[in-house]
Amino acid sequence: MKIAVLGMGTMGAPMAANLLKAGCEVTVHNRTREREEPLAEAGAKRAATPAEAAAGVYIVLSCVSDTPDVEAVLLGPGHGHGLSVIHGLREGGLVIDCSSIAPAATRRIAEAFRAKGIGYVDAPVSGGSEGAIKGTLTIMCGGSEEDFARAEPVLQIIGAKVTRIGPVGCGQIAKVANQVAITGTFMALAEALTLANQAGADPERVVEAIGGGVAGSWILNNRADRMLKDDYPLGFRTRLHRKDLGIALETAREFQVPVPIASLVATIEDALIAQGFGDEDMSNLARFVRQGAGVPGGPMKS
Repeated sequence: MKIAVLGMGTMGAPMAANLLKAGCEVTVHNRTREREEPLAEAGAKRAATPAEAAAGVYIVLSCVSDTPDVEAVLLGPGHGHGLSVIHGLREGGLVIDCSSIAPAATRRIAEAFRAKGIGYVDAPVSGGSEGAIKGTLTIMCGGSEEDFARAEPVLQIIGAKVTRIGPVGCGQIAKVANQVAITGTFMALAEALTLANQAGADPERVVEAIGGGVAGSWILNNRADRMLKDDYPLGFRTRLHRKDLGIALETAREFQVPVPIASLVATIEDALIAQGFGDEDMSNLARFVRQGAGVPGGPMKS
C-alpha cells in the first residue's frame, strides 16, 4: 500500500512510523523539512511539496494543527496553489484527514475534492502522543460508507478503535464532543487532587482509592501523576486543546447548546498560555487550581 503522510508533528510522525512498520510504502512531507529526516532514515520517501507527495499515491493522510493549515496543505491559498494535495492527487484517490478542525470547514474541503472525483474521510483522533506511538488511537470518522471502507485498513494500523459516525463532518463533531468531555474530567481531577492534598490526605493514596470506583478513568490513570508532581510533558499541548475548545464553543453557539464547563476551562487555558505554558500537556490545568490553593510548585505534600 502506497500512502503519503503530511504533517510530522507529535501525532503525524508516529503515525507515519507505524505505517512503515506495517509494510506500507510511505512518502512524507512537512513544512519544516528537517522533521522528515527521522522517517526517511526509517525508509520513507521525502517529497518537496504536498502535491509531489500526493502524485505518487492514491491515499493521502494529513495531520496538521488547525483549519488554515489543513486548507493550505490540501487546497492551497485561494484553492489555486499548485503545490497542494488537490493539484497532485489523481481522480479516484482518497484523502484521510486526521487533523481536528471545524466541521463546516471539513465539509467545504471535502466538496472541493469530491468535485475532482476524490474521496474524503475526516478522521480526528484521541489518545495523545502515547496512543500515536503505540498505534492505539481512537479514531472518529466521517465519510461515505465507500470511502470509509477504503480508509479503514489504513486507520486500523494507527488506531485500536475506528468508528464511522456518519457522513463527512461527523468525525469532527465526535471530536468536539470528545474534547468537551475530557475538559471536564481534567478540570475535576485537578480540583479533586488539590482538595485532597490541602485537606490532609495523601493524594497518591487518594488516586489509588478512587481509581477503582466510579471516578476511575483513563485520565486519572495516565495524568494524575503529572498533576501530583507538577510536571507536564506531552501528552497533548494545552494550546492545541484550546484551539479544539474554540471549535467546540463555536459549534455550541451555532446549535445553542450551553457548555459552561468548556467555557470556563477555555478561559483558564488562555491564562496558562499567556503565562508561557501553552506547549505543556493539558494536565497543567492543575497549575491553576494549585496556584489558587497556594500549593507551591513541585510534588504535592499533604
